[in-house]
Amino acid sequence: MKKRLVALFAIVIPMIFILSGCKGSGSQQTITAVGSSAAQPLVELAGEEFTKSNSSEYVNVQGGGTGTGLSQIQQGAVDIGNSDLYAEQKKDIDASKLVDHRIAAVAMVPIVNKNVKVKSLTIEQLKEIFSGEITNWKQVGGQDLPITIINRADGSGTRAAFESDVMDGTPFVRSQEQDSSGMVRQIVYNTAGAISYLAMPYLNDTVKTININNIAPTIKNIENNTWKIWSYEHLYTNGKPTGMTKDFLDFIMTKKVQNDVVKKMNYVPINEMKYQKDYKGNVTPVTKGVK
Repeated sequence: MKKRLVALFAIVIPMIFILSGCKGSGSQQTITAVGSSAAQPLVELAGEEFTKSNSSEYVNVQGGGTGTGLSQIQQGAVDIGNSDLYAEQKKDIDASKLVDHRIAAVAMVPIVNKNVKVKSLTIEQLKEIFSGEITNWKQVGGQDLPITIINRADGSGTRAAFESDVMDGTPFVRSQEQDSSGMVRQIVYNTAGAISYLAMPYLNDTVKTININNIAPTIKNIENNTWKIWSYEHLYTNGKPTGMTKDFLDFIMTKKVQNDVVKKMNYVPINEMKYQKDYKGNVTPVTKGVK
């Protein structure tokens, strides 16, 4: 009987190790990136492409806004915090503990309901609309139609970028606010006289884009800083990235992703920017791209 038990254990114990080894080799490693809704489509698609080449690794991408991304990465609750802002621009964030990975630039673009008969505004007119000084489209060359403002919620990186480049310290007028880019677009589509703004990748033909000083929001105009309303897409890590997080960030910066994903989604590859913007909003030319 004892000989049989010994023989049985001799078979079962190696089997346990073999089975546990199979479980480990077949499991999927996951990292989580949370934050900016403007960056979300790009990080999601880059994550899908990354998994195609690394089938046992998955990038879980969630929204929540720039404020959420920065607070979560500061707490160490996620692997990557996505942001439309420099960490230095966000209150209660200790930027010294975070590492900034700028992966692209993106334009913030004014949008209106298609019935609005205005094609272009100046920055000053845009500021006067969102501050409540201009309240009817006839005041800027359009028809006699009240302006309905749809703003992004406080804490949104898209809002903060627009506020920095357009409002110049002037407060927004009280208005309806929305967290979701998709919901903003839908409300503008459904509301006569409505105006808001979106990150360029969210534009579609359900709404009408507004030029600034007759300049259109194109990739070339963003690169040359001719289109003035833009920000970086920052992917922050809590300290120097390692392991799969580092591999994913390196993957995003490859020529394949920058050319095949970034450009096609209407972001600007970071190394094609001819100008750079610091956290204080100062814009200066660059000669070798933004590192």
